[in-house]
Amino acid sequence: MTLLDGTSIALAPLLPWVFLAPLFAVALAVLALAVFRRARGVWLRALAVAVLALALINPSLVQEKREPIKDVAVVVLDASPSQNIGDRRVRAEAELERLTERLKAFDDLELRVVRAGDAASGASAINETHLFDALNRAMADVPRRRMAGAVLITDGQVHDVPENLARLAEAGPVHALLTGDRDEGDRRLAIVQAPAYGLVGKPVELTIRVDDMPGRQSPDAAVTLRQDGGPPRTIRVPVGRDFHMELPVNHGGQNVLEMEVEAARQELTLANNRTAVVVNGVRDRLRVLLVSGEPHAGERTWRNLLKADPSVDLVHFTILRPPEKQDGTPIRELSLIAFPIRELFEIKLDEFDLIIFDRYRRRGVLPQMYLENIAEYVQKGGALLEASGQGYATPLSLFRTPLGQVMPAEPTGQAIDRPFKPTVTEVGRRHPVTAGLPGDRPDGEPAWGRWFHQVEVVPGNGAVVMNGADDRPLLILDRVGKGRVAQLASDQMWLWSRGFEGGGPQAELLRRLAHWLMKEPELEENDLRAHVDGNRITVERRSLEPDPRSVTLTTPSDESRTLEMTEDRTGRASTTVIAGEPGIYRITDGERTALAVVGAVNPPELADVRSTGDRLSRVAGETGGGVHWISDTESGVRPGIDVRRTRPDRPQTGDGWIGLRANGDFTVTGVSEVPLLPVGAVLALALGALLLAWRREGR
Repeated sequence: MTLLDGTSIALAPLLPWVFLAPLFAVALAVLALAVFRRARGVWLRALAVAVLALALINPSLVQEKREPIKDVAVVVLDASPSQNIGDRRVRAEAELERLTERLKAFDDLELRVVRAGDAASGASAINETHLFDALNRAMADVPRRRMAGAVLITDGQVHDVPENLARLAEAGPVHALLTGDRDEGDRRLAIVQAPAYGLVGKPVELTIRVDDMPGRQSPDAAVTLRQDGGPPRTIRVPVGRDFHMELPVNHGGQNVLEMEVEAARQELTLANNRTAVVVNGVRDRLRVLLVSGEPHAGERTWRNLLKADPSVDLVHFTILRPPEKQDGTPIRELSLIAFPIRELFEIKLDEFDLIIFDRYRRRGVLPQMYLENIAEYVQKGGALLEASGQGYATPLSLFRTPLGQVMPAEPTGQAIDRPFKPTVTEVGRRHPVTAGLPGDRPDGEPAWGRWFHQVEVVPGNGAVVMNGADDRPLLILDRVGKGRVAQLASDQMWLWSRGFEGGGPQAELLRRLAHWLMKEPELEENDLRAHVDGNRITVERRSLEPDPRSVTLTTPSDESRTLEMTEDRTGRASTTVIAGEPGIYRITDGERTALAVVGAVNPPELADVRSTGDRLSRVAGETGGGVHWISDTESGVRPGIDVRRTRPDRPQTGDGWIGLRANGDFTVTGVSEVPLLPVGAVLALALGALLLAWRREGR
């Protein structure tokens, strides 16, 4: 039985109750019989029995020495990007300072402050605001009986509200102090549907939507579009309805479409007025035209390499019988079907993604007009690869045809016939086609096999990325008009594919050559790119010449900062930055521009940036907390949000105040026990009562 806090009466019977109970029953029966007979001295006998019974029960006074344990209160500060809107962050910091000062005045309270939703907490902080994860981590080591409650300083846009609040309610009231203003309005641009991939040369369909919140402010809005950093164009989009549009996929790799809607009459932020769609362009089928000037040992190498890729449609023909060859073979036995030269080189030439001339020389098979078509095809954006054989060093060279105007190197008329190992030049180690080729050793001889033939050429344009015998140009890459040309001054790559002297990286080299010729963004030699991993942006610049320039990064909030780049020996300069908010980041070095889209296409953090108490009202209701607007205290409606320590059975919130539960928990450091009935006193009292009863009965 408890008398006061820390004081109670404890019973320690001298005999087990199984013996005491019958004994007490007999004593009571005897007393009842005496009362029934109206015997003298019955009350004195009852007093003696009661004293003896108490002595047998052995009551004692127990007093505990208690040490109070402080309750724990957790304050979670929302540091997510939406808190940067207006005065929210200033209000939040001021309220945190005021709340901290007020709570530290309570001696029985331990305060824990947690910041949640900032960029340092991971990628989820960019897309969503997770306050309850932070709250659970802060009170993970605290027993629920010690929790006084929690206070969330936020704009109310919280995305991890738990469905089951029973466990949270055991930890005390959860209060929300809202940092925004009542009746806010905003406009946003959202991507409703967008594919991740598209076929190069074919448009993909997008669905976008412009919403005015809380209501429709205008029937339509102007949306500015900019694809891959190109010139802007403007379209009108209805407000409050889905709008369908097409995005042309112009090239392989990332096709980025930036969109920005004009500001409305009410705007909290322009960060959600901008968005971007990234569609990865893939080629349905790679159409390659391979023209072999004559049969030779390496012809099958080209064919096998190209046919090994199931995405390649190869058209290959070899000139077996040039016009000047005369023999007695009947015409009807030479061919069943005439070769479609006109169809390939005039009608359907633009349908090919890559044209390869392998050991070709002029023999009158392809008229000059068709070679002019190929040169024009390159100027308009086509890709040409020429592997020089013996004929390139003769007057029958392709350089002496209209194709000479797009060839990067001129033959000297000399051929080199002696063993050599192809080597990557210093420029080649910076070019993505040859940088890091398997077997290349910058400080020694490459670990691949030798070649034995090379045509001597003098480069006029382009970049020499590989040298051959006597450090003469072997592989030259050049841009011509809108197209690209690669020239290999040897026809002996087949030695690598046959494994001669260990072979070489012919498959990797040809793959890179083909993709560079077809303008794959990943193989651009002078380029500025940005890669996003969660909330980490890696900026990378490739250049054939050392470039010490820094880059400028512009955030979705139009804040700019300068980033210094660190360059390595392969021509790559890179730097990494942590994104503090979702949206489109623009990086430029003054010449080139790259875009980085951080976060989801429609991040919940920017879906609705209006401050609201709707998301937290259920939490506050089920835990006994309250939702209060900090702005009300600024307007003079209330002097300030007061903080009180309340009993668990009392209300935890009210008009203008919040309560933190006072649990009164403690630890027992010692116990003292004092018998209530000393043995001597009990015996004297019981004996005295019996003597008085005997004397009374004897009269």
